[in-house]
Amino acid sequence: MIQRAISFGVIGCGLMGREFASATARWCHLTGVDFRPQIVAACDRNPPAVDWFRSNIPSVQFATTDYRALLDSPRLEAVYIAVPHNQHQAIYTDVIRAGKHLLAEKPFGIDLAANQTIMQTAQLNPPVLVRCTSQFPFFPGAYRIFQWVSDGRFGKIIEIEAGFWHSSDLDPNKSINWKRMVAINGEYGCMGDLGMHVLHIPLRLGWMPANVYAILSKIVRERLDIDGRRVPCETWDNAVLACETFTADQHFPMFLSFKRIAPGHANTWFLRIYGTACSAEFSTQNPKQLRYLPYTPGGPQEWHTLDVTYQPAYPVITGSIFEFGFSDAILQMWAAFCDELVHGAETMMQPLRCVLPQETALSHQLFTAALESQRTTQSIPL
Repeated sequence: MIQRAISFGVIGCGLMGREFASATARWCHLTGVDFRPQIVAACDRNPPAVDWFRSNIPSVQFATTDYRALLDSPRLEAVYIAVPHNQHQAIYTDVIRAGKHLLAEKPFGIDLAANQTIMQTAQLNPPVLVRCTSQFPFFPGAYRIFQWVSDGRFGKIIEIEAGFWHSSDLDPNKSINWKRMVAINGEYGCMGDLGMHVLHIPLRLGWMPANVYAILSKIVRERLDIDGRRVPCETWDNAVLACETFTADQHFPMFLSFKRIAPGHANTWFLRIYGTACSAEFSTQNPKQLRYLPYTPGGPQEWHTLDVTYQPAYPVITGSIFEFGFSDAILQMWAAFCDELVHGAETMMQPLRCVLPQETALSHQLFTAALESQRTTQSIPL
């Protein structure tokens, strides 16, 4: 099959930039796709990070420490961006105005005002495809739940619980970094860093919270800086949001949690949906298992455990008996972005698109209200 090459630049050559590079290197893992990303340019303020791309990605033709130099290249069709939150507004808007398609990291702006500026720029440049990253819904178990909801299998929704937890910050001796600094990370703290992952499926299914009561926690209040001095940790470590959701014909509670300090959890994303006709739950802690409870009135209430086979959104060379992991989800997310770029939303190979700009705007409304709820100890309408 002839594959259309999409020339990409990477701005931010750190951890997630390297994950994208790895995904492009193993593109042959996918089968039956007629598109292929190719990284031709790399940019980072840190020269050694750029050097990694020069050394490991043969297709890189141009490397720089100034992202504006990338935008002048007529060869560059699309850009991936992974930079600290305080840089989102300037870089994202410059990329969009340059006419380059964009897939970039959450939260799409350090705060609501920055997000609104990015949204306005995207709206003024409709030919440019603008999407936000979120790979966890591409795990086969999560994807199966998304399909089941779309098919109406759950009946009346009773309750939703979704979260993203990890535990590396439990160690008080871990050095401070930019995610603990309001000026760089933003006031949202863990919500801005983790929240879009949690909200991707609920918002895509139309489950926007109508109000929020937030419990935000600062657990480790000081950490060591590069000079060994103890300095304040300014941002929220954990957040638990209790929300109500109203749809055209339903009303149900939704509990959302974002935790950097969740003892024992390395990197756990989960979704639980309880309904009158079916309930289901999936967690990356047990990525092969999907638990579900089908129910008919008067029938038994029995949970079933299904070993989810390796059958993701886009077909792959891997046999279905094997295990799916984080790097596989990254590859699937990139396939979804390239698929939409090449074919358009209406003719994609499968229905789950990357996070829409409008969904990032909804997340900012929620997180801004959560900060107000924490300040006032009240439920805040959205």
